[in-house]
Amino acid sequence: MKEFTLAYVPVGVPTFELVSANEQFEKSKKMLSSLCENVVFPDEMLLSLEKLTAFLDSIDPDLIVFQNVTFANSAYISEVLKRFSCPLLLWTLREPAIDGTRLRLNSLTGAFSAANTVKYFRKDQFGYVFGSPEEEKVISETAAYIEAARVKKSLKSLKMASVGHTPQGFGFGRALDCELLKTFGVTLESIEARELIEKAKAYSDEEAKAYLEKAKKAMNGLENTPKKNALDFARLYKAYDEYCKNAGIGALSSRCWPDFFVSFGTPVCAVLSMLNDMGVAAACEADTYGALSMYIGMLLSKKSVFFGDPVSLDEKENTVTFWHCGMAACSLAREDTGACIGVHCNRKIGPTMEFGCKESDKATIFRVGKKPDGSFRFYIAKGSALDKPKQFFGTSTVVKIDGDAEKLIKKSVRDGWEPHLAVIYKDVSASLRALGEMLSVEVCEY
Repeated sequence: MKEFTLAYVPVGVPTFELVSANEQFEKSKKMLSSLCENVVFPDEMLLSLEKLTAFLDSIDPDLIVFQNVTFANSAYISEVLKRFSCPLLLWTLREPAIDGTRLRLNSLTGAFSAANTVKYFRKDQFGYVFGSPEEEKVISETAAYIEAARVKKSLKSLKMASVGHTPQGFGFGRALDCELLKTFGVTLESIEARELIEKAKAYSDEEAKAYLEKAKKAMNGLENTPKKNALDFARLYKAYDEYCKNAGIGALSSRCWPDFFVSFGTPVCAVLSMLNDMGVAAACEADTYGALSMYIGMLLSKKSVFFGDPVSLDEKENTVTFWHCGMAACSLAREDTGACIGVHCNRKIGPTMEFGCKESDKATIFRVGKKPDGSFRFYIAKGSALDKPKQFFGTSTVVKIDGDAEKLIKKSVRDGWEPHLAVIYKDVSASLRALGEMLSVEVCEY
């Protein structure tokens, strides 16, 4: 895939105060270059349509930062819109001085002119920032938009897998390949859980040994699992790993119960946990949109993401506990316990993951959801993951909500959200908001 490219397009006209404009141009180049390793920009400000078109003819961007260094009429943005459909960030510069003399830049009027035209061309939203290149708010908002554009580009090359079907009553996680491709650019393939089970059964003990040893380094207590279950887990781990590598899978949702307990005799929980730490976003209960939520969170945070159900509300602590019955990336485990191994709370078969997750000053709760009419929407809430031990059998994380936890729960239930949510160990809310705008997906913040 082509390297992510940001194009800085600074437009204006020569009748404004060009000394101030050029100072902002140089500062803007420096700021953008600090946020993205591959920025293309012109040698000088684009103060005529001829210079603009020559520059546009030379670029192939994944994100355009269109800046009015001075006022420019709508013909300038029209040239950009004719050529490119990639995400667009409009940037208005603050007037350098208000001293009763001349208007030096008039960048804001240029932004109104550009935005008015963009709305005629595009259904999806564009980004917008206001301020000078050295302002922290401008830097953080621009960085968030750049990260969102990176994710959008990455989604176009993502190949997902649906391993088996959702259990009865879990249809909220079932995805259609055409819907994923249309909205996110994601390719989805399907494979029966039976195929991977049969693949796993065919491996010898010796073939599974390397996977067993690798897992022992990441997990605590795997040696206490019955030998047959431990080896069968390693066989299944090898089957999933080889399938993902051979098929180029970056995220998957997998059926878990009852098949792996009944037909294979060993759960898939710990396998999915290992995949998450290998960079393959893996969700259980065949929740494809849950896996997509995890993938987006992993790209933005550069960390594994917790996936689970909201199971408990504590009004006094203002917290919500997220839990699942045996699956979480080993890297998320508390340092005092590590990634402990146990047995499934209902089926009493292992290995499954048994630990509380580590703390984080910043956390984002996220879900790619669907409304009853079939359209997509994003769930976003912010908080912090607390230093809490395991809350129930399985894996858990306790999130203190930035707002009112009781209101969040009540509104989330009333709004009909799916019961699976991703907890991202970083505040990535601004980038998620921007991504929703880029994809024309409704953003719901709680």
